Amino acid sequence: MCRLLLVENPDGMDPLPHLDHFKTLSKNSREYQGHGWGCAWLDDKDQWRFHHHIRPIWEDHSKFPPSRLFVAHARSAFRNEGIAVENNMPFYDGEAVFLFNGELRGVRIKADGRIGAEKVFNTIKRFDRGDLAQAVSRGVGMLRKRTRHIRALNFILANKAQVHYCCHFTEDPGYFQLHASRSRNTRIICSQPYPLSGSHWQPVANRKTGVFDLKQASE
Repeated sequence: MCRLLLVENPDGMDPLPHLDHFKTLSKNSREYQGHGWGCAWLDDKDQWRFHHHIRPIWEDHSKFPPSRLFVAHARSAFRNEGIAVENNMPFYDGEAVFLFNGELRGVRIKADGRIGAEKVFNTIKRFDRGDLAQAVSRGVGMLRKRTRHIRALNFILANKAQVHYCCHFTEDPGYFQLHASRSRNTRIICSQPYPLSGSHWQPVANRKTGVFDLKQASE
């Protein structure tokens, strides 16, 4: 049960104010979010860059450059198991980054992965034949069909062209419901709203999967 953040602006933005808010909400979460963290961003050459650390996110004071797309994940390890930096998201398959928050019980699917989040990622990827939206739809459909109980199935899956997201929960909407904001050219998806000038937050509807295209600054 983790925390997710995505910030996108085609003209580029400073991720640090958003990251500072994300650190605060992670530190103050009623579920411990200190089992390491990670982030990814597109650099000025439009290449993915990564930072992962095993320490709690609020204890890491690393700085990150302006970017058109920045994602971050603070981890709360299920049953305090698998606490290792290689299990910290974002995961990356060479094209897309993946962040997950949820809990699935009784999943009747065989998938590779060290932890449940990686198995969810691989379940979606197995359907990718060049149409990521279709892969997300089919992967989520299979997970819903073959899972005894979905407490929550929230994720963000992003490549250089699109962001796909899912918000699905059956318990505790105060914790699991994602929130979205769009002001000027900045779009945000986060586990919780945070104070930001000019932002207007809306809850993401339950059982919703969505996608939006990432624009270039010249568009």
